[in-house]
Formats: sequence, C-alpha cells, structure tokens
Amino acid sequence: MLNFETAKTIAYLGPQASFTEMAKDHFCEKFNIDATPVALNTIKQVVEYVDNNPDSLGVLAAENSIEGTVRETMDNLMLTKNQNIKVLSEYYMPIHHCLLSRTTEFYSITGIISHPQALGQCQNFIHNEMPFNVNIIESPSTAEAARSLQNYNLTYASIGSKKTAEIYNLNVLRENINDDKSNQTRFILVGDFETSETDNDKTTIAFSTENKPGALLNVLQIFMDNNINLSYIASRPSRERFGDYIFIVNFDGHFHNPKIMNTIKRIKEQTTYMRFLGSYKKSNSKILAQ
Repeated sequence: MLNFETAKTIAYLGPQASFTEMAKDHFCEKFNIDATPVALNTIKQVVEYVDNNPDSLGVLAAENSIEGTVRETMDNLMLTKNQNIKVLSEYYMPIHHCLLSRTTEFYSITGIISHPQALGQCQNFIHNEMPFNVNIIESPSTAEAARSLQNYNLTYASIGSKKTAEIYNLNVLRENINDDKSNQTRFILVGDFETSETDNDKTTIAFSTENKPGALLNVLQIFMDNNINLSYIASRPSRERFGDYIFIVNFDGHFHNPKIMNTIKRIKEQTTYMRFLGSYKKSNSKILAQ
C-alpha cells in the first residue's frame, strides 16, 4: 500500500458535497490518509496548490465515460513546475446526476446551473424534458452550482448528487438524469510521492512529435515492438503553434520495470517533448446496469 504519512494537506475541487470531495474521501479511506482537506474553486487551483506545497496531495477528475478527458486537469498537470508531480492512484466513481432546486415544482424551472461536464452528461434530459429556451449557466463545480441557487429565484435548478441536495437543503426534482446510466468518472490522486510496482500497473506519459509524416507512427511502433498494450490515447493542442499537439497515453506496466524504462527511453529519442505523468496500480471501471 502507498505510504502518505507525510502528507499534510489534500486539495480538491469544492465546495462541500462535490463529486471530487467524495473521491477525496475514498482515497483517504483507502490509503489511511490523515491530511487536512483543502477545498478550492477550480481544477487549476488544485494543481497549483499541490505544485507549490510540499507534502500535499490533490484529487482531480481526469476522464468521464460520456464526455471523455477532463481537459483542464491534463492541461494543468503538464505545466507543473515540480516535474515530480504525478498520478499516484485512480478511482472510478459511478455518477448519478439529479435535478435539484429550492422549489418542488419541476415544470416551473426555466434555468439550469451546473459544471460544463455535468451539463454535457445530461444533454438528452435537458433537450427532451426542459423548456426549449431554458437558460444554461456554467459553474466551477456541481456543488458550487447548488450553493449558488440561493442567489437565483425559484425557477432555477442545478445538476448534482443526492448528497449535494442534502447538504444545501434542496429538493430532488428528478433522479438519475444523466444520459448514460452507466455514467462514471475516473478520479486521480496526484502528488510528489513514489509508487511501487505491482502486477497490475499502468503508466501515463505526455509527448509531442515533429509535425511530419510518420512521426506519431514511429512512437506507436515502439509500444508494439516491446509488446506493450496501449490502452488510451488523446491529443491536446500544444498552445505553441496551431496544428501542433501533445499526445497523452496510458499503457500497461510500471516505470520501475526495465522493459517500461527502456520503452520510455526510446520514446524520448523520437519526440520533441515528453513528460512522465505517473505509474500506478490499475483500478477497474464499474459495470453498471443500463
């Protein structure tokens, strides 16, 4: 088991009752983490907090089964000054969204406030069940959306969990409104700590190649040559020049394994940029009823 005895604080996207706080509670219970929780307003603030505070941990949403990569998380992880900030563990959380409001009258709702990811995960519900001209307002988190309802009239609702409704004294107007009933989010624990090799690990790296034919293929060929399973690949704009991209990949194995170390060494030789983002034990996604 990972040892986080020296961790003094653990940062997460707040406020109270956010899905990220629930993930934070899971990691704390799993690894017996006794650290002071720090609720922050944005994912960027969470990453910066871990980057600037030694002996701290952070909890971030990394990927959703409907909306895909949480871009803000990966973009900011690649920019930490401390190159040792990396992924230490992962957790797949089933996500069940509800429509919450201070009113009990569903058909009076004219506006919805929530995080962009939650809004995206409930597009069909919003399109089919809500008024055509419903006012959509984005919020930094689902919990902040619920808390902000006190600043709006009774015709506004938010998207969040049952726990969110309990904490902020809201009514649940509709349950399980996410389009995909198997909806789940992969959360990650990050920090400047070391992980040990197990028999079931994955590694995450980010890299860029020259913008020329075959450059990406040459990197992918290295995985095949070493018989390494590449389980995930996504691209993000490099923000340096239009048309240049950073690729984020997950593959089987731990950095301490000689074959993985050799693979990463060969990849460095074929890339213009590479950032090691962690080796950690795999967690399994949940199989949920449709």
